[in-house]
Amino acid sequence: MSDQDRTMNVKEAVKIAKEYAAHIFEEDGMSNFGLEEVEYDVDHDEWLITVGFSRPWSSSRNALSAITGEASPKRLYRVVRINAKGDVLSVKRRVDE
Repeated sequence: MSDQDRTMNVKEAVKIAKEYAAHIFEEDGMSNFGLEEVEYDVDHDEWLITVGFSRPWSSSRNALSAITGEASPKRLYRVVRINAKGDVLSVKRRVDE
């Protein structure tokens, strides 16, 4: 099987997406990092992997934080698009964020 005919499986796609996102957002001090969603686009032979995380400055105040004095971290979502060869094509903010 040549590299052109190779389609990666979901575990490979998730690993690439998580490593890539962790690397590019590393300096942001993110926490609570993890996989959220996986979608395969058959028409384009691409994986759309959504990862979620929190950043220190993206915290919000709510009733609980008023009691505890700590802001609750807002969850952010990014969609990593990967082609069949394993190349990351884009990282975008999830539309409903």
